[in-house]
Amino acid sequence: MAFISKKRKVANTKVDGNKQYSLKEASALVKQITTCKFDASVDLHVRLGVDPKKADQAIRGTVTLPHGTGKTKRVLVLCTPDKEAEAKSAGADYVGLDEFVTKIEGGWVDIDVIIATPSVMPKIGKLGKVLGPRNLMPNPKTGTVTNDVANAINDVKGGKIAFKVDKVGIIHASIGRVSFAPEKIAENSQELLNAIIKAKPATAKGTYLKGISMASSMSPGVAIDTKAFVH
Repeated sequence: MAFISKKRKVANTKVDGNKQYSLKEASALVKQITTCKFDASVDLHVRLGVDPKKADQAIRGTVTLPHGTGKTKRVLVLCTPDKEAEAKSAGADYVGLDEFVTKIEGGWVDIDVIIATPSVMPKIGKLGKVLGPRNLMPNPKTGTVTNDVANAINDVKGGKIAFKVDKVGIIHASIGRVSFAPEKIAENSQELLNAIIKAKPATAKGTYLKGISMASSMSPGVAIDTKAFVH
């Protein structure tokens, strides 16, 4: 049996497993039940009534959180030399092409977001096996394949996140830090949920939002009442 610390036991007692909380209640409660000493990430887990195996139900998209994620994103821009100065001045952490393609092929993925210009996509297509499982592969649908690299960098640094349904129909996304005020956690969560609801495919039948849970890096999950959202 896994060891449960005293702090975790206390945290567990504060969450009613039979209750579905409002977004406001959950945002306040998650701060109370976090047991770690660092500024933990607050994550939202949304279970959808879709079949991700069907192309038109493999939901993905982007959303700009009003209060950011609380984490400084490390951005790599893969581009031709004529775009390097623009990328650097916009705040990219790494800029280049061939040397980074080689590094990634060797297993280097010490980055949070990769932005690429359309002209270099043929060169980095072979990196899909490394970047795909980590959700790092640039994609036009998420705004990470673009000639406007400065705007893309500003979006990422300003709180824009990508979300994608996994193979079992769940979207996992970081929407802030435990140090955030409950109101900011709630507002970021609402913005993500709005985007997910907007992305509902016409072919999805039955209940769309099947379950929503909020948790920090080291806390019990807090179930959120889905009836509060139009779906």
